[in-house]
Amino acid sequence: MNNIYKNYIKRGLGFLLALLALLCLSPVLLVVTIWLHFANKGAGAFFFQERPGKDGRVFKIIKFKTMTDERDATGKLLPDAQRLTRVGRFVRSTSIDELPQLFNVLKGDMALIGPRPLLVQYLPLYSPQQARRHEVRPGITGWAQCHGRNTLSWSEKFSLDVWYVDHCSFMTDLKVIFTTIKKVIIRDGISQDGQATMEMFNGKN
Repeated sequence: MNNIYKNYIKRGLGFLLALLALLCLSPVLLVVTIWLHFANKGAGAFFFQERPGKDGRVFKIIKFKTMTDERDATGKLLPDAQRLTRVGRFVRSTSIDELPQLFNVLKGDMALIGPRPLLVQYLPLYSPQQARRHEVRPGITGWAQCHGRNTLSWSEKFSLDVWYVDHCSFMTDLKVIFTTIKKVIIRDGISQDGQATMEMFNGKN
């Protein structure tokens, strides 16, 4: 039964829920887009980046942009913590920055629930076990986000991602949704200590 849900039902259900969410949240998306346009000092309201999806296939993820493009005297981008605006901090802490990924769900690049899509540069750093996280579509939220989000170590996060791959079911996804809502409300696990988000993965940490 779980395989039927994972291989057939999950995609169709996710599409319908993403479409409904976009229709209901369109006023919020419009207001946030305008808000960020001015807060980001000309850097734009949206952030596009290549990320690996199912089977490692690369796609462009879309998120709300929470940082400016300010640079130092040498032209190098300032640290994330310095470029994160007050508006961006609020948008990120409430997870509103993730909402544009609903368009990725409609396109089929992502699912509502699954391992978070990480950076393309991490692909050659994964162990064979860690790489199993790409056996399913990446998600807007996932099992790891329910168990610590950015406060987890990379090894803990990957272990939880692979657990989800092996235990994907309708009931598991329901649990993820309700737990994510709870964590968003209390703004839990947004960043690691001393980091704007989370430290980079180097194949060891």
